[in-house]
Amino acid sequence: MKLNTTKRKRFRVSNKVKKVSSNDRFRLSISRSSKNISAQIIDDLKNITLLSASSIEKDIKSGTKTNKSEMSKIVAEKLAKKAQEKKITKIYFDRGIYKYHGRVKIFAETLRKNGMEF
Repeated sequence: MKLNTTKRKRFRVSNKVKKVSSNDRFRLSISRSSKNISAQIIDDLKNITLLSASSIEKDIKSGTKTNKSEMSKIVAEKLAKKAQEKKITKIYFDRGIYKYHGRVKIFAETLRKNGMEF
C-alpha cells in the first residue's frame, strides 16, 4: 500500500511515540488547521480518548477575539486544567505531521508551564 507524504510523516512520528510508551504515560496528539487547534490525550493500551480540548468549543470561541498563537495558549491551559483534575501529569507529545515550531511549540511550552511532563 502506497502512502502519501502526510500519512507517512504522521505514521513515522506516531509509531516512534507508541513504541516507547508505557503504562504510566498517555499520548497527547495535536492537530491544527489554518484557523483552529485541537488536542487530545489518548490511552493507547485501551484505545480510548481520555481528554480533549479544541479552539472550536463554545466557551473558548465565545471569548474575546484573539490571534492563533494566543488561542494555542488558551487551549493548552484548558487541557492542562482538565488533566490535573484527572491526575494526569506525565504524557508523550505526539506532534503528528507538524514541526515543533510556531503554534505547536507555544502549545507544548504552555503545557509544561502548567505542570505537564513530557
